[in-house]
Parts: sequence; C-alpha cells; structure tokens
Amino acid sequence: MHEFDLIKNYFSKLSFNNKSSLNLNDDVFFDRSKKLVISVDTYIDKFHFFDFKKPNLVIKKILRSSISDLICKGVKPKYYFISGSGNPKTFTKLNLNKISLSLKQEQKKFGIHLSGGDTVYSDKLSFTIISVGFSNNLVFRNNAKINDDIYVTGNLGDSYTGLKILKKDILLNRHLSKYFIMKYYLPELHLDLAKKLLNFANTSIDISDGLFADLDKLINKQKLSYKISLADVPISKRLKDMIYQKKLKKIDFISKGDDFQILFTASEKKTRIIERTFKSAGIKISKIGKICSSNQKSQIIDEKGNKINIKDKGYLHEF
Repeated sequence: MHEFDLIKNYFSKLSFNNKSSLNLNDDVFFDRSKKLVISVDTYIDKFHFFDFKKPNLVIKKILRSSISDLICKGVKPKYYFISGSGNPKTFTKLNLNKISLSLKQEQKKFGIHLSGGDTVYSDKLSFTIISVGFSNNLVFRNNAKINDDIYVTGNLGDSYTGLKILKKDILLNRHLSKYFIMKYYLPELHLDLAKKLLNFANTSIDISDGLFADLDKLINKQKLSYKISLADVPISKRLKDMIYQKKLKKIDFISKGDDFQILFTASEKKTRIIERTFKSAGIKISKIGKICSSNQKSQIIDEKGNKINIKDKGYLHEF
C-alpha cells in the first residue's frame, strides 16, 4: 500500500474537522490563528541513513531533513523536539557526546532550540523529530497554476552519489569521495530564503524522495501536468565530470532524493523578483520546466529534445 492510500483509507477522515491539518496532504500542520507550523519526521537506521558509524553526522542529517520541511514552506524553524530509540550499543557515552555536540552546532547554525523529547530502549535505532516554527502564512502544496515556471535551488544528485560511495557502488579518489559523502550527510539548507519564498512561490516542497517523485506529490491533487527539461536540471561540476567519465546517466542521479533542495513553482511575472532575490542571497536557482494542463501527460525532455520515460521516479513509501 502506498503512503497516500494508507492516509486516505485510514486517517484522512479523522482530520476533516481540522483545517490546520491541511487534509494531511502537506508536509506541515498550520494553525493560522496561532501562527503555528509543525512538522514530524521519523528516521530508521538502514532506511533513512546508511549506518550509525558517524553519529555526529547522522544526527545533523536527520535534523536538517526535518527543519527542511518548514524552510521550504517559507517558515523559519524555531524549536525542535527529538525522540530516540536505541540500546547500549548505539547510545554509548561516546556517541551521546558526539550527538550532543552536533546538535549544539546545528542550533547555533540555524537558530533553533531543543525543547523536549523522549528516549526508549529498543534493538532498533530510530529518531523522531518534531520541528516548530511561527508564521502568518506559508507556501502550500497543490497550489500550482498552469504556465507556472518550475524552479529548483542548488544542485541535485550529489547526495545520492555520496550514498553510492558509502555502499561501495561507486569508487572515486579520496578527495572526491569526501566531497560527495559530506553532501549526503550535510544537505545544504537555504534558511535565509524561507520568508522570501512567500513573495513569489505559488507552491513548494523539499526534494527528499527525488525530483520527479516530489514533483508528482507537489501537484498530486490538481488536474495538471509538467514538462521538465533534463538539460536545465542543475548538477555540480564534480557530478557532471563523474557521469561523463564513468558513462553514467544524469537522470539516474537527480531522481533519487536526499537533496533537500527547494522545488517550487511561480508565475512568469515573478521572474525578475526571483532572479533579484536569489542573486542578492547568493543562492543558485534554476528554471527547469513548466506546469501544463492535464490535457497532456507529464513529460521529461532529454538533451536531444526527445521524450523519455523513467520507471523509477524516486523513493516510494510503501507498506
């Protein structure tokens, strides 16, 4: 069962009288009267992070993954709660000291504060993080308009490359390996962009499951489609060079997720303000496609102008 079917069949009716739940079809809870925004995420060992040999990096990865849900909605995170399940093998004094130090560093970097949580003994290592922010408004999902431009921040694919290196599926020199692995553990978040998104974005999401999987989620309840130019999807020079040298396919790297870049749509009329905003902030922005009517199927156009089909659009949450 897909996660959307699970939610629809078993939980959606429970939220009908609660407008703040956003029909359980967004990444956050939003109580407009209290200006309160909340997201909840759970991370399981071997599923959401590779292993726990580097707890100082793992905890940073999952915390950033969580607050990314707020940032991409145009909200600056303020508080977070963290619960963990583990045992003496995973929660050693050394590991706990490393986790504590990393959280302190992240709090300083993003201006957030630990506000509570829970610990549970278990043979299965996991973490749940609740992120809290405050805002008068946010950028909702399912609010794209026909002819909207589709934008993405930063570069895609570096994180997945790092995971492939950790799994020893890709072999690179030490310098390149370190670059990609750190991109996997430390996704780049654009905190300064959060409030500015409200000035031009019609709808937004962070890329956690993959470009195309998350684009489908972004418009999942709208009668719309999209047209994406593969050539315009941004990747780093290091990834571009590696793909060329190893004769790999770009699309296999940009559709795997864990980038946590912001994917959003905006009216053509907002082009200038978007360009000025990103230039002033020093953040890379790429226009990668268009929102289209449902009269045509969603399309991905390769560098030669041909339509391509992909079976694996990204990570699927199935039960």
